[in-house]
Amino acid sequence: MSVNRHPNTQGVTIKQWRYTATGGETTLSGTDGFSQSLTYTAGAEEVFINGVLLVRGTDYTATTGTTVVLNNALVAGDIATVSAPSVFNVANTVPLATVAAKGDLIVGNGAASVTNLGVGADGSTLVANSSAGGGISWAGPTFMAGKNKMLNGAMDIWQRGTSTAIAYGLSRSGADRFYTNSDSSLTGTSSQQAFTAGTAPVAGYEGTYFLRQNITATSGGTFIVVVGQDIENVRTLAGQTATLSFWAKADASRTYSLSAQQNFGSGGSSATYTSTTFTIGTTWSRITTTFTFPSVAGKTIGAGSYITIAIVSPSVTAQTLDTWGFQLEAGSVATPFSTATGTLQGELSACMRYYEQSYDIGTAIGTNTQNGQVTFRGLGYSASSSGGSPTTAIWNEITIPYEVKKRIPATVTIYSSYTGTAGKFRNYDGSTDLAGYSIDGNGQQAFTFGAGQFINPNYYCGFHWTASAEL
Repeated sequence: MSVNRHPNTQGVTIKQWRYTATGGETTLSGTDGFSQSLTYTAGAEEVFINGVLLVRGTDYTATTGTTVVLNNALVAGDIATVSAPSVFNVANTVPLATVAAKGDLIVGNGAASVTNLGVGADGSTLVANSSAGGGISWAGPTFMAGKNKMLNGAMDIWQRGTSTAIAYGLSRSGADRFYTNSDSSLTGTSSQQAFTAGTAPVAGYEGTYFLRQNITATSGGTFIVVVGQDIENVRTLAGQTATLSFWAKADASRTYSLSAQQNFGSGGSSATYTSTTFTIGTTWSRITTTFTFPSVAGKTIGAGSYITIAIVSPSVTAQTLDTWGFQLEAGSVATPFSTATGTLQGELSACMRYYEQSYDIGTAIGTNTQNGQVTFRGLGYSASSSGGSPTTAIWNEITIPYEVKKRIPATVTIYSSYTGTAGKFRNYDGSTDLAGYSIDGNGQQAFTFGAGQFINPNYYCGFHWTASAEL
């Protein structure tokens, strides 16, 4: 007989094969008293003797689909029942072939109709989109500000110029916040290079410039930090897993290393170092390396603490290394690139916390044609209260505020229109250098005048300044 135990489920039936024993049978097969043939799906059958369910594999064996072999012979009058569900298909199932890759989604594209939505790009977001066939689509990837601990990772800010020399020791690159450092005598340049439109290495983020460190010769020494950046506060990512990612290519394939240093500042504990290695090839590729910063628990943290991220050359040798898109973030996965602040102006302001100048590179000192330039025109003179020969210096002061407050009182350098070098100003007729030029850590400057001397607004009074508060 056939019994539908689930009348609301399409196509599901339970077949029951029922047999009354004459005695001694150990095999169940053939047709029963109701002309029902014994068939079943092996592993899905249920066998009962006089209503008691037998245990598969212990009380019987059923492997053929048409025969059940009992371990104990039947007694005359025993009723043997074999229940077996029919083979059926569930209506409206979605074929596995609808999806093609991991991350694909099945979405409705109409009444009783579905389609495949392929997985989106890393970091993209699923959004409602009425014009899409499935009503939704991927947007992005989006660039979230704040996760990146490195400033100027997109190489947009170049306050020091587009090409600077690198030599022994620490050389600040034209790209703000980045530097080269070595204990060898180097010859080379750090320069701004422009991406050809459409060739930036990150889809969806059109980079403008990248940094090229071109070392043409070396002499002596044991290390070269080809690209480095110091990040304020040794507590940054302390005790956490961190991932550094950046795009790079070199003139030859080399294995470089990351040196991640925790510097505990003035009066603080000794520095700690973490190192990993990676290979940079001759075409643009994203380099990712994951490491763990040690905890700072139990350490003494002094003034001016910081961490250093440094890309170290495998050998002291001439080389060219191009880099762009630096990102340091918490976690073990390199997420889509974003700048530290999310805007160009935000990156500039953040960089100016460490370095600022009153003029744009390439502007003649004493002119006022560029954004942000400050030109000073002052008048100082001597006089006496009795009207006699001038003997008393009278000071006129001018305060020029920074655009961005500095990390610490900055080191200020004044460049005058007299020679274009620091600390050179002359008196009204250009005949005498003003004596006693000085500047303090708070950016205040002063001149000492001789009797009868003054600064004429028309002679050698224009100037530029730079203010550095680098780590």
